[in-house]
Amino acid sequence: MTEKKRQTRHGHMARVSKLALGDHALPVRFMYKTIPEHSNDTGWRLFTGYETPEFLNEFSNLEPFPLEPMCEADLTLDALLDSNAGTVWERAPEKSWQQVHDFEIPVEEVDVEVS
Repeated sequence: MTEKKRQTRHGHMARVSKLALGDHALPVRFMYKTIPEHSNDTGWRLFTGYETPEFLNEFSNLEPFPLEPMCEADLTLDALLDSNAGTVWERAPEKSWQQVHDFEIPVEEVDVEVS
């Protein structure tokens, strides 16, 4: 699939925990899709599972980040990206992704202008 098609289908940015980025990045083990905040936002939120409530309360700890490099680093992510908003996935170390049905996705305040 070309990058342009992926951006058309999914946007291309996600909010990603800083623990999953950088030289000492931990693997993504929890992710959910919410309603996108803007046209480049996929709605995906990716986490390692080691984030504390205090860490998550700090908005700057979730960075806008392109999905493409995340999928290149972890090929298992790509198969999940067609999931609808409201979908939640998790995986234990050395296990496959499992869909989660009992997690309540946090509601993000999004300003939407209707014209």
